Amino acid sequence: MAFGAVSILFHVGLIFSGLVPNLISRPVHLALALPWVFLFSAQTTWQRSSGIMFCSIGVGICLWIAVNQSVLGDQYGYLSGTPQVAMAIALLIVVLELARRAISWPLPLVALISLLYGIFGSHLPGEFGFSSLPLNSFLGTLTISEGGVWGKLTGISVSIVAVFVIFGAVLNAGEAGQGFMNLAAFAGGRLRGGAAKVSVISSALFGSISGSASANVASTGAITLPAMTRLGYPKALAAAVEAVASSGGQIMPPLMGAGAFVMVELTGIPYTGIITAALLPALLYFIAVWIGIDAFSRRFELQPLTGNMLPSLKTVGVTTLFFLVPFSVLLFAMFVKNFTPQYAACLASLAGVLLLAVNDKAELSVSRTLERLTRLCLTAGNQIATIAAIIACASIIIGVLGITGLGVKITSMILSGSGGLLWPALGLTALACLLLGMEVPTTAAYVICVSVAGPALISLGLQPLQAHLFIFWFALLSTITPPVCGAVFIAAGIVQENWLKVAGYAMLLGIGLYLIPLAMIASPALITPLETPMASAVGFARTLIGLALIAFGSIAPATVLKRFLLIVCGLLILFSGLLF
Repeated sequence: MAFGAVSILFHVGLIFSGLVPNLISRPVHLALALPWVFLFSAQTTWQRSSGIMFCSIGVGICLWIAVNQSVLGDQYGYLSGTPQVAMAIALLIVVLELARRAISWPLPLVALISLLYGIFGSHLPGEFGFSSLPLNSFLGTLTISEGGVWGKLTGISVSIVAVFVIFGAVLNAGEAGQGFMNLAAFAGGRLRGGAAKVSVISSALFGSISGSASANVASTGAITLPAMTRLGYPKALAAAVEAVASSGGQIMPPLMGAGAFVMVELTGIPYTGIITAALLPALLYFIAVWIGIDAFSRRFELQPLTGNMLPSLKTVGVTTLFFLVPFSVLLFAMFVKNFTPQYAACLASLAGVLLLAVNDKAELSVSRTLERLTRLCLTAGNQIATIAAIIACASIIIGVLGITGLGVKITSMILSGSGGLLWPALGLTALACLLLGMEVPTTAAYVICVSVAGPALISLGLQPLQAHLFIFWFALLSTITPPVCGAVFIAAGIVQENWLKVAGYAMLLGIGLYLIPLAMIASPALITPLETPMASAVGFARTLIGLALIAFGSIAPATVLKRFLLIVCGLLILFSGLLF
């Protein structure tokens, strides 16, 4: 708890303390993350003993960089002497092992391959070879300058993502989570398929602050999945509903996990512009899931919630305040007072911390408050560390892409492979996102794909924000698409059902995840509601009708011919924006 409190105070303190040199704040950020993965998460004697070694080396190097940042700045990314080379190699090994322990092997494996390419790629013949780089310069750029581990992605993790992770932990530590569930049950519980629709609403609300499909399934699913199975829902369908709804949290404003903040940095578009552009597509996604549930409700005669499963209006009103007050502070500070997102999040977190002192009956309890503060510190510290591990490892890949020029070469390959045509390039990009998204977190998959495919799509006529949103959406596919679908695995495990059956239902319910990014290309006005409100409304209605027809054609009981006609008509309407 104490270490989590230190992490919270450090990251919040950066927001109020003014400018801190990047080679101080970013290494300290990573140093605070190392113990959570190497020490606190160790489960065996070997993990603990090796973790002590990795943690000690990593913390020592990070603090050495922070202390000597002014001297290192004068070296311009060139390592001076064998000891610095040894420290650079050790730091890279620590970051790779940090990511492996935090999120398994795929992402660090990609980072390792990229490092080997940077060291030995000059010996490759043909287009993918490059001029030899001095090892001291290559390793130095990655480790003592802002071109690798300490790059702008790590800066986002330090200054923005960590603060919003703290905000989410504040809400989850108190009554806000139950407020989400009560509001969802009151709004959708009485409808046909009510328990499933409660899952959609609660996951949209909770997911907007957690930004993690897996965390969303594990938290809201613990409540919604038992309710659905008790009401006789097929286990595979119940798990699919939770997996699909939870996956949408990363595309649902106002927070959208870490992805929105990374997009701000990469595009230069203000945070408010990102969430405004993402709003209509996110609403379309959840409406499409809702329609799919309604279609399944007709097939399986799914019943609404009844009796004591529904909260009273008073309970809903009281518990809703626990998330409505912090959210109102956040939105007021950002949109009315024009504060930065991170400053607004700090103010909203403060409001949320004050609410931890009371429960839904307005009762004060010192022991309960201390328990909630403990949960806040543990959750925030652990989640900040996990994201730091992902971002630091992904930063190595981005650094190598920039140093070697590999990103430009892959962009050229996409352009030539697509024949200079937009839609084939979109197909290649979508495939790359799906392949890279296997076991790699959404944010990391998005960052890597947008680095190599984004310039190609922009050169073929897409607006930068269109290209980024398209890639971000397709980076989400792996959460519900076999062979690796994390949200499906967790939901299937909770209800003890075959994950392939769950994935089949999830792909039908989550059809919007596959089609809406294409609709954003066919109807660009979907992401410009403030600039082109009428065109946005037309595009929204057109996409919604198309998705509804496709959903009913895929799910609702009907003849094969009727289903075929519904799907064809839906596709024609969905992509009519290309003609009109």
